[in-house]
Amino acid sequence: MKKMKSTTKILASFLFLAVYLMVNSCGKDFLDRASETEIPEDQISAEATRIEGQVNGLYASLKSGALYGGRYLIYNDIRGDEFLNRAQNGVTGFTVYLFTNDPADSYVGGFWVAGYLTINRVNIFLDEMAKLGPNIITDAKKKEYIAEAKFVRAMAYYALVQLFAKPYVADNGASKGIPLRLKPEKTTENNAIQRSTVKAIYDQILKDLNESEIDVPMSHSNGYRTSTRAHKNTVIAFKTRIYLAMKNFPKVIEEGNKLVTATAPFKTKTGTHQELLGRVATVYADRISAERILSFPFELTNVPGTQNQLSYYYNIGNLEYHINTSGTGIYNNPNWPATDARKRDLTDLYANTFRYLTKFTDVETYLDWVPAIRYAEVLLNLAEAEAEEGDETRALALLKAIRHRSDANYVFPTFDSRAKLVEAILLERRIELLGEGFRIPDLQRRNMPIVSVGAAKSILPTDPEYIFPIPLREIIDNPDINK
Repeated sequence: MKKMKSTTKILASFLFLAVYLMVNSCGKDFLDRASETEIPEDQISAEATRIEGQVNGLYASLKSGALYGGRYLIYNDIRGDEFLNRAQNGVTGFTVYLFTNDPADSYVGGFWVAGYLTINRVNIFLDEMAKLGPNIITDAKKKEYIAEAKFVRAMAYYALVQLFAKPYVADNGASKGIPLRLKPEKTTENNAIQRSTVKAIYDQILKDLNESEIDVPMSHSNGYRTSTRAHKNTVIAFKTRIYLAMKNFPKVIEEGNKLVTATAPFKTKTGTHQELLGRVATVYADRISAERILSFPFELTNVPGTQNQLSYYYNIGNLEYHINTSGTGIYNNPNWPATDARKRDLTDLYANTFRYLTKFTDVETYLDWVPAIRYAEVLLNLAEAEAEEGDETRALALLKAIRHRSDANYVFPTFDSRAKLVEAILLERRIELLGEGFRIPDLQRRNMPIVSVGAAKSILPTDPEYIFPIPLREIIDNPDINK
């Protein structure tokens, strides 16, 4: 395995530039292709196929290993207290784990590039669709594609604003966020742009999601597409995540109620069928199950990229990070007993030394599908909102649905306050969503310190390293970024 040697910031910036140019060159054909507004009859079918391919390309960009295909989830877990680093490998986030990554860090910079490349591809696609000639695709299909593109853009913006800007709850979004780019860019002419507020970014995310919800389909033509592309449940589920990040609990409840029945057994009311599976281990084995609302698929011809894969990090394929079984790590928490199937079936012991996560099992080709949105998360989002400002009885029922799926005999204590119930739900999130990229967002959206084992201290919301620094390449290319 290659280890990242110590180097100067100048060399690091050149490494980052190489990543930047490589990523952008991969998208050259997409970005530079001339728009076609008038298509001869004999080319209509080919043009419709090309448009479908471009939509697939937007998802492919979003699921890049530098983004949702790996790094986004990984960076949000290794900065906390659930995992310990084993390899001290700079390529696999060691500086992120230590909280020493700076603007010249090429791997964090690559995440920024992947996010904005995805956003720009969406912007170009939307611009092309606005110019599309008649009779190429139906109006319904055109609206559907536009809606899917807006969903992709919303997911990309959320990933960026969550890692590179202060949490919305810190000051109701008044802080500087990230650049809001909504126009297609094919040159460097419009590089100079100031950061919009965090609120402006969240407003755009919600605008995209609300518009997307109208025109995405109820489901797709088969299980594969329904599991890997946006439909109404996908958009609504993601909205519960966004509103939770804003501490807008009434809106979480409003959106959650579109997807969740009033009482157990909880399941979706209309549209694509979603519910918890009977066994938690099946969630990761069955890629197109009723619990996986959105997954990012990988095949041998479509891989997440070298040292980006979840099973490479967490399983014995390389075991870059293993579970923290002491201190504040969730594994050591007495409220997660050995009788729980998530502890018994989704973790294992290596060489009687390292406890590791087995959710992601492909340790040869590393092609596990990434679980981007699960129905379990929706239930937990709704439970937290109900516990905060809604129906406490329903909140407890939702919490029990998650816990008793994996530990049927577990008995919760009597909660004598909303705060205690919320605390139990937050703990359940740590167990249920372990290794799926929720640890840091769950702390940040409540403006709580990050307990870091890598930094060996708590990182306070007022500390500069609480969020990632703007990458050096953006500072160089965008003279207005810090105005």
